[in-house]
Amino acid sequence: MTLAGGAGWLLAAAGDGYAQRGALVADRPDFTEAPQTVGRGVFQLEFGYTLEYEELGDRSNHAGGDDAAWTHSLGEPLLRAGVFADWLELRLGLSPVSQRVGVDGRSLSETGMEDLYLGIKLALTGQDGARPAIALLPQITVPTGNEAFSSDRNLPGVNLIYAWDLSDDVSLAGSTQVNRAVDESASSYAEWAQSLATGLGIGARMGLYAEWFALFHAEAGGTRAEHYANGGLAWSVNDDVQWDIRAGVGLNEAATDFFLGTGLALRIP
Repeated sequence: MTLAGGAGWLLAAAGDGYAQRGALVADRPDFTEAPQTVGRGVFQLEFGYTLEYEELGDRSNHAGGDDAAWTHSLGEPLLRAGVFADWLELRLGLSPVSQRVGVDGRSLSETGMEDLYLGIKLALTGQDGARPAIALLPQITVPTGNEAFSSDRNLPGVNLIYAWDLSDDVSLAGSTQVNRAVDESASSYAEWAQSLATGLGIGARMGLYAEWFALFHAEAGGTRAEHYANGGLAWSVNDDVQWDIRAGVGLNEAATDFFLGTGLALRIP
């Protein structure tokens, strides 16, 4: 699992249902997607790198050994295309992953591709007073990845995204989603996710964010939750290029210990 998402609401008005020519609206680097689409006739490529570290075994008894997993997600390409109308966007993502697991002094490595991601973002409303800007994102992963990183089945889901401009410089955004997932026994279950993020615009080119998000795994043995906190910034190099950086930590035993990443978004009008 790679912990990625979008922070376009940092540098664009939440009241806009779709992107305008101006500051680029990206769907990275945080977990919460932006409610904006790229706009009809626009292509946008977003990509980056994420490093995740997870200590393995019983952490309460762990004495600083080498049992840990390092996961590198390099590329993370997401292609977004505005088609037919300004409120409609098609999405395609495919990412190479490398994972190294160290157990009892031995190191095991796997490298390959994750499953193909497909989605459609629908910008439903702009902000109107207390009513947020809202978007709906039906999505699915298709089992095209390498054996070590593939679920071996289609996993559909849907994401509801909402955001408010609280002032000229402060924004609030969140998302609620549910997706099919697969556990270690290859049984499928519903994975819920909830996020809440706040953004601060600094001038016309920079945005900072702080975010909480959680994943709730409704597995056969009961519900398991992962909670995270992260923050970062997005810098608009110009109207069509944005650079970002982020870092986060797991807040409970089930969560990945920490992650950090950086990336770019390029708009092609």
